[in-house]
Amino acid sequence: MIHPTAIIDPAAELAEAVEVGPYSIIGPGVSIGRGTRIGPHVVIDGPTRIGEDNHIFPFASMGAEPQDKKYAGEPTELVIGNRNVIRECCTFNRGTVQDKGRTVLGDDNWIMAYVHLAHDCVVGNHTIFANNATLAGHVEIRDHAILGGFTLVHQFCVVGEYAFTGMGSALNKDVPPYTMVSGAPAEPRGLNLEGLRRHGFTPEAVSRLKQAYRMLYRQHLSLKEALEQMDAEYGQFADVRLLLDFCRRSERGLAR
Repeated sequence: MIHPTAIIDPAAELAEAVEVGPYSIIGPGVSIGRGTRIGPHVVIDGPTRIGEDNHIFPFASMGAEPQDKKYAGEPTELVIGNRNVIRECCTFNRGTVQDKGRTVLGDDNWIMAYVHLAHDCVVGNHTIFANNATLAGHVEIRDHAILGGFTLVHQFCVVGEYAFTGMGSALNKDVPPYTMVSGAPAEPRGLNLEGLRRHGFTPEAVSRLKQAYRMLYRQHLSLKEALEQMDAEYGQFADVRLLLDFCRRSERGLAR
């Protein structure tokens, strides 16, 4: 299951049933979990930890040094979870000691061609990145978010759960959970209603979130006023609490 033209460093650790395609290079400090498939012409540098049942397509570069002038050879890492699909020509860089020291991709993500994850990014679970989505350093993308093609995300931005970005969006602020944004710079365009439906949100939950969205974006309230009203009326519900907590903890400011 290891093609004879592949180059595997003796210090790399490959579990059972790992496939490595022609001309791929696996460097020292790399560990790959059971059932993961590495396509042709893939380069994986270490330290990098890759979980089980991933599929990495041709010409991807995983775990290269961060594109950061401050990087001085420190042993930072890339961590990839389980059951991810990573398509052609993706580039995921390791972290830096100025932040977490690691770049992280969680489980069950669908990453399309030419996606870039810069140093110290953290991507959750069940996300979708369309072609050419690009994250600058220190970005966080939370569970079930979808980034449209050619989405650009500025350093230190956070994209909340179930959020959606339109094609060609340029994000320079945090995107609250459940919210659709588009444009350059990105602006809110409504709730991600289709995403909520697909993930089984009840009609009652969708109605609550519609009201919370109106308070945040449509009633011409200050952010403080909107959050206070949202908390008073719906703060006991976990779905709205997720939105409240995100907005209150935002450090970069909200797309608003």
